[in-house]
Amino acid sequence: MPFQSTEFVNWFRSVAPYINAFRGKTFVIAFGGEVVADGKFVELTHDFNLLAALGIRLVLVHGARPQIEQHLAKNKLEDAYHHGVRMTDAETMICVKEAVGRVRVEIEALLSMGLANSPMANADIRVAGGNFITAQPLGVINGVDLMHTGSVRKVDAAALNDRMDFGEVVLLSPLGYSPTGEVFNLTLEDVATATAIALDADKLVFLMDTDGVQEKKGGLLKELTISQAQAILSGKRKLPDDISLFLPCAVRACEAGVARTHLVSRHVDGAVLQELFSDDGIGTMVVESTLNTLRAATIEDVGGILQLLRPLEEEGILVRRSRELLEREISRFEVLEHDHRIIGCAALYPFPNEASAELACMAVDSQYRDQGYGEAVLNHMGALAKSQGMKKLFVLTTRTAHWFIERGFKEADVNQLPKEKKALYNYQRRSKVFVKNLK
Repeated sequence: MPFQSTEFVNWFRSVAPYINAFRGKTFVIAFGGEVVADGKFVELTHDFNLLAALGIRLVLVHGARPQIEQHLAKNKLEDAYHHGVRMTDAETMICVKEAVGRVRVEIEALLSMGLANSPMANADIRVAGGNFITAQPLGVINGVDLMHTGSVRKVDAAALNDRMDFGEVVLLSPLGYSPTGEVFNLTLEDVATATAIALDADKLVFLMDTDGVQEKKGGLLKELTISQAQAILSGKRKLPDDISLFLPCAVRACEAGVARTHLVSRHVDGAVLQELFSDDGIGTMVVESTLNTLRAATIEDVGGILQLLRPLEEEGILVRRSRELLEREISRFEVLEHDHRIIGCAALYPFPNEASAELACMAVDSQYRDQGYGEAVLNHMGALAKSQGMKKLFVLTTRTAHWFIERGFKEADVNQLPKEKKALYNYQRRSKVFVKNLK
């Protein structure tokens, strides 16, 4: 029996805007050595293959902490830290090189798979590596010499772009090289952040142990601005270790121009895909400023507005408007964008002779309701009416009376409508009239 599923079809259609938007974009994805040690990198490989197949330029940054610890224990060497940073002497550096080399070979092998009847069938992933990272020693901190532990000094962005232009996926290890031929042990978060900044990446993704940044009550914070993230970091609340580690990197990246940084769980199968190709995501996204924009509509917004209005028109909540009418009246409309997608709209029809304005066609995408967006649109339209000299704002509704009453509107008689509007009142719909004074 052929597979038929409305849910699948709807989902597949819903990701089309993301596929179009992501093609040719640069993503830097960082994951710890735990992903490889736990045997979960096979599934992650499938996701990387899909991203590459969609035309996304990928830079993968891997860690090797558990593998390094295993090598140190095997050689009976102390795993010493200073202020949370591994101290790397000459013997430790040998273990670091061995561990990183083995992890890298294993990752490259998995990325090279092309088994039939698997997600890697017909995959043609070419992996690029090289001395793209120039490093420098951290030096002496509080009297302690960290020796071969270093930090990123420079990223060869031009060389990385050349590799990606050639269709290769770049794999970076947590090692850096100096002009004098030395090798330094780096952290994966430093390499990933510096690389994303140097490439002016569209996204930086960290795979970590927790689901993302949580609010005080335990709920997941899906979106944070830089200022909100900084407030969390400077607060008194104790944060999980990985949040304390990766959230400052997310802030640093966004401040330097990286469009989006995502913190998602490494324990969820398909976490990267769920985060990047769904409206809600499953982790925390850090952005420079809010993704919401309220602005005047343009003719290019007609399609998006129609998508919002059609379901409400079919339910009889709103009066049906044709595309032609909407195009003629587009100057009356304001739209609410979330991450460049229209999720809300409303229209304002002023009656200057009576200092009154009608709020019409107010709609919010069903996926974004009960999140304060409707109230934001209402407040925006009220302020707009007031700026035009209006003293009252009125609305005609058949289904949402309580919502407007809760926001200061009072029921009024049809006779209280402006004369021009009263002449057009549809007595068959029997819409109720609600009025609010603009202060």
